[in-house]
Amino acid sequence: MSIKTLMLGTLGATLIAAPVLAGSPTPAAVEPAVQVPVAVPLTGDWTGGYVGGQIGFGKVDGDISGDDVIGGLTMGYDYDFGQWVLGAGLDYDWANIDAGGNTLENVARLKLRAGYDMGPGLIYATAGAARADIDTLGSDDGYFAGIGYEHMVSGNMSIGGEVLYHDFGDFNGSGINVDATTAQVRATFRF
Repeated sequence: MSIKTLMLGTLGATLIAAPVLAGSPTPAAVEPAVQVPVAVPLTGDWTGGYVGGQIGFGKVDGDISGDDVIGGLTMGYDYDFGQWVLGAGLDYDWANIDAGGNTLENVARLKLRAGYDMGPGLIYATAGAARADIDTLGSDDGYFAGIGYEHMVSGNMSIGGEVLYHDFGDFNGSGINVDATTAQVRATFRF
């Protein structure tokens, strides 16, 4: 057998075997598994205590008037009954609202609130007792009522807003009727 015949035979065998070998499976490269983070939905379980801060705008009306920044601290406890949330809390706001030669210095509130649980959101109504200090008139007790919305931004942080109307009537027996409206944003740490 000549070299030429051997080469032609090898070339022929290769051409015949090529289509058969072309369909042979090759081992697939194994890619590592990728861990995809899963977003955990905020359930909106409002049960528990909270502490936080608030800041906004206050307007004094009635027989004296003025407006300025107001802000302070808030704390309380809520209980989530499923669709409804009930809670109680305390607020203390500092102010320096000049109202016709009188200055509203602070407002404290003992509040109750009832709201509708919308998952990560809570819309609520609130009311309770308020106490205000005015530098020239002293201190007096009154009441307040309002509405608010709070939204969970993480498992233990919430932000929200609240508008409250306050009525102190005849302030400290002075014959001066004092009303006040506040609109504030708030952030709370829930535990």
